[in-house]
Amino acid sequence: MRLPDSLRDELKIPLGVLLKDTSKENISKHIPKNSYIITIGDATTEKMLNFGFVPSLQIVDGFEKRGKRIPPSSDATKMSCDNPAAQITAQSIDTIKNALAAKPPVQILVNGEEDLLVIPACIFAPENSVVLYGQPNEGLVIVSVTQEIRNKTQSLLNRMI
Repeated sequence: MRLPDSLRDELKIPLGVLLKDTSKENISKHIPKNSYIITIGDATTEKMLNFGFVPSLQIVDGFEKRGKRIPPSSDATKMSCDNPAAQITAQSIDTIKNALAAKPPVQILVNGEEDLLVIPACIFAPENSVVLYGQPNEGLVIVSVTQEIRNKTQSLLNRMI
């Protein structure tokens, strides 16, 4: 499914709380104990690992702000999928579902771009999940996955072409 131009502006609006202060102390305040933590993006995943959090699901692509980088090192089980820029593929959705069913932690290395995978991650995340992703040049977004968030992200997915 491709991202239509009509959705681009809507996707720039954070799905959750935007933290400008991305210190460990501030991030910790927004993550309930025993949460299933999902990180999307290399910098976000690396930051959480450096803070001593081990995200249950880590979705990375080996890029940061369009520049190639080494994906964050993690002892997680590795999976991979193809997901071209501005798209969400059926393969990436299946890989996320498989990763969520596997014993955490799991790291998905995306061949392409992982940005839009916030959408299926929110749709299929287990109860008590928190999704974290970077908002370029703004900070870190923390999304507590609720039925409202599932409905909103499902609506976004349904509007892709």
